[in-house]
Amino acid sequence: MSITPEFALAVQAADEWLDGFTNRLGWHHRQRAYSAFFAALHALHDCLLQEQAIELGARLPPLIRGLYYEGWHPHARATARTRTAFFERICDAVHRDPAIDAETVARVLLELLAVKLPAAEVENVKAATPRDLHNLWPS
Repeated sequence: MSITPEFALAVQAADEWLDGFTNRLGWHHRQRAYSAFFAALHALHDCLLQEQAIELGARLPPLIRGLYYEGWHPHARATARTRTAFFERICDAVHRDPAIDAETVARVLLELLAVKLPAAEVENVKAATPRDLHNLWPS
């Protein structure tokens, strides 16, 4: 069984995003990077209101988008609306792995989004995040 060209492109795009994240962190452990990447993405959608979370999801590559929505309940209230809650969400999702610094992971994810997404979309997402998270975004 062979995969379609569209699926191959989706896999390639997901790999590029994960590689960009892993390289920016300077890590060599891909599974740890994968866990941290999705922990930070989930923390991000948990700090946004439903409409903004959906708008961000629409901009992500297809496979990343699917994992972004994994386990998300859109009718639940945003739960990571403070800096502490945001970092706790990341720590909990990576099972409190001491090798993973939640703030560094968050900064690298937001930097990657700033590189990969249109500037106007990045500004919209940044504006929708709680104020005490704004300084995590690249300037």
